[in-house]
Amino acid sequence: MSAEKKDKGAWAWIPLLYFTQGIPYILVVTVSVIMYKRLGISNAEIGLYTSWLYLPWVIKPLWSPLVDLNGTKRKWFLAMQFVVALAFLGIGLFLPSNAFFTITLAFFWMAAFASATNDIASDGYYMIGLTQKKQSFFIGLRSTFYRLAMVTGQGLLVIFAGFLENKYGDNTKAWSMTMICAAILMLVLTVSNFFAAPKFEEPQKKSTEKPVGFLEVFASFFRKNHIWVALLFILTYRLGESQLVKMASPFLLDTLEVGGLEYSTEAVGTIYGTVGIIMLSLGGIIGGILISRDGLKKWMLPMLLALNLPNVLYAILAYTQSTSLFAVVGTVVLEQFGYGFGFAAFLIYLIYISEGISKTSHYAIATGFMALGMMIPGMLSGYIQEWLGYDGFFLWVVIAALPAFFVLRFLEYPADYGKKSNESDVQ
Repeated sequence: MSAEKKDKGAWAWIPLLYFTQGIPYILVVTVSVIMYKRLGISNAEIGLYTSWLYLPWVIKPLWSPLVDLNGTKRKWFLAMQFVVALAFLGIGLFLPSNAFFTITLAFFWMAAFASATNDIASDGYYMIGLTQKKQSFFIGLRSTFYRLAMVTGQGLLVIFAGFLENKYGDNTKAWSMTMICAAILMLVLTVSNFFAAPKFEEPQKKSTEKPVGFLEVFASFFRKNHIWVALLFILTYRLGESQLVKMASPFLLDTLEVGGLEYSTEAVGTIYGTVGIIMLSLGGIIGGILISRDGLKKWMLPMLLALNLPNVLYAILAYTQSTSLFAVVGTVVLEQFGYGFGFAAFLIYLIYISEGISKTSHYAIATGFMALGMMIPGMLSGYIQEWLGYDGFFLWVVIAALPAFFVLRFLEYPADYGKKSNESDVQ
């Protein structure tokens, strides 16, 4: 595919595609935590069972070659987005049942597998459809709209659920209606992607961007230079955040007597859906622009710091148990900006180690290890929190961020990778 054809219409389809990609992810791994908390499930059960929902993202490399070798990425992500919509509808309809926990977890699993497959196809579409310098340039826009989707889920949908909780005095009814609305949103986004995403793939022709065989996909990934150091970095990059993300919302929602801040569902959604959305967007856009301008090497350490330093503020909140709106919002502002800013470097690095003719599958393998780094610590997070309390837990989260800084010293990658002036696009 020519460079001219590669970058066609990117300003239109990238925002919509990655907004759609973020919605099911945030609902499965984060909003499910808030929902189950409001429906009376314990922190230990929440941490364990919702962390298992990461598994499809961990094992998605097992079927990523099928996406590479069969059909087009566009057909795959449209089909999977529709399946996600059906899964959310199932959750909404079965929440009022007596066995709601088991049944809704099954639908969340369905959504998780479809979402993971959608990620494979969407990321492959992104890498095939853009030149390397455009991948770097658009990483901020891509990350921003992905995070906007996450804040839409964790913010606006949670605000809506909180409003319905107050209106009906029935948390089950409120969350049932919220998940049905999420299903409608996914259906609208699927139809929108159908019209927005260009048909630039040509499956009838032999493409040099497709892998040659199923097993070769995996073998070629693990033959990459210094791959084990790279995988260790991927596993530890978000070691602190993987635990914080599971317990941050329960911390804000729990009563003062057990160490929480006793905020309402609506308040938690409002905080993430207002200032959170602005700072997250700024962080992602600025991160992408700076890497595009200066290359990855200059910004890797500052971005790793930006991702992890705000965790200290959660520890301070937990020790002081300050319910000050200024303190809580300030923590969210810095955390969301730092996350958007810091995650840009991580995404560019994942693209770097995925380069080659099997880039779609290799990216899926890399992000599978990323998900593993989120799943296992997340499974233990509820037990650790119940053991240490919120104050000790968030201090542990700060300490857990340290291994990534050690591994960074041994990481090897081109200093100018992702720099806009770097014209050596890998086709």
